[in-house]
Amino acid sequence: MKFLLDYFSSVKLAIVLLIIITLASILGTFVPQQRTAAEYAARYGQLAPLLITLEVTRLYHSWWFLGLLFLFSLNIAVCTLTRLGTKWRRAFRPSVKADATKLKALKISAEFRMKGSPADAAPSVKSALRGRRYRIRESGREGNIELLARKRTAGLFGSDIVHLGLLVILIGGIISGFSSTRRMLTITEGATLDVPEAGIQLRLDKFQTDYYPNGAVKDWKSFLTVIDGGQEVLQKSIEVNHPLSYRGFLFYQSSYGYDWENPRFEIWAKKTDDSEFLDKLQSGVGETVPLSDEKTEILIKNFVPDFIINEQNQVATRSLQPNNPAVLIEGRQDGEPLFSAWVFAKFPDFSQMHSEREHVFTFELKNIDSAPYSGIEMARDPGVNFIWAGCIFLTLGLFVAFFWPPAEIRVALSQDQDRTSITAGGIAAKNKDALQEEFDRITASIRSHA
Repeated sequence: MKFLLDYFSSVKLAIVLLIIITLASILGTFVPQQRTAAEYAARYGQLAPLLITLEVTRLYHSWWFLGLLFLFSLNIAVCTLTRLGTKWRRAFRPSVKADATKLKALKISAEFRMKGSPADAAPSVKSALRGRRYRIRESGREGNIELLARKRTAGLFGSDIVHLGLLVILIGGIISGFSSTRRMLTITEGATLDVPEAGIQLRLDKFQTDYYPNGAVKDWKSFLTVIDGGQEVLQKSIEVNHPLSYRGFLFYQSSYGYDWENPRFEIWAKKTDDSEFLDKLQSGVGETVPLSDEKTEILIKNFVPDFIINEQNQVATRSLQPNNPAVLIEGRQDGEPLFSAWVFAKFPDFSQMHSEREHVFTFELKNIDSAPYSGIEMARDPGVNFIWAGCIFLTLGLFVAFFWPPAEIRVALSQDQDRTSITAGGIAAKNKDALQEEFDRITASIRSHA
């Protein structure tokens, strides 16, 4: 049992655990957390399976990281409790005994004599100490009186309050690791989404993008309605760093995009041999639209928002933003293929046309209409209140430890013929120079009554 107590109260163990936890946390900042296996495979290649197996991809929820936090918590708790008994006795049940020989050996000490007996001299000594806000305990008899004067006794527990703060923070981290919830929600404008974790529904009434004068995105705003039990209970506009809070769940504005599953297009069809021919087609992917010549039909086969040709010489999209939108159209006459072509919104004069037969058509992609969606991060972290409470304790403990240091002065009064011999000594763990100055003032005040 003693071995276990010594082991878990070891400062070396605390240092080793702190280093490992710090290194693991740094690793967690470099490896994106809780992404899909495909994303990790694309980023890390053959290393991805190892990272997933070791749970580095969900590090703060992994068994081994939470185990480190538990061991560190146990180390702090044992270390604090094994030392707390001694501090408690020193703070609340101190020994008042003052040995004159030991007091003389202190760096802060003084020895002098006063007229009268110790009982006569004691009030002057007490008055000088109380004048400096010391609280006094007394023992002994008339011929031999001992005084213990102390102030800022709470400073003895500064490090213990710091330990308590760290312990509460670690407990909060463990609770978060086991029970926190975080998920990305995507909602299109006007849609209602079930959020089973919170037992509610979330409706996106409106999504708004604000821009700077140069066209760069300034802010995203989602106007949300919370539906609980079929009733609208809360409406709020959220934006970056201004979440919606309900039943312990937070909904953050995280991203935005476009619903490319059901886009609508406006395509202009022209003829090279007829300058007055113009058909403005409204269509979507998979739809067939006839031209006004009553012979030709146009089928929208595919759409990509950011057109590229990848390394496999295949059409792909670089991103989900409409940076280089293009549609693949197919023309038919009498049920037979006439042509197929990629039509680009930003490059109307450039098209990848493959003709089966000769034709006179050209096409321009004039407009793309797609419902925007809002990317909302849902988070619930029951450990966060513990972490905040721990930070308060930690701050309080540091303040007490550094700015409320305890000070102690012991005084021995003994009868020496018709006079009283007074020996005093001061003890301070910190600010010894300040205590020396205060000690000199106290002894000078006592001497003035001699």
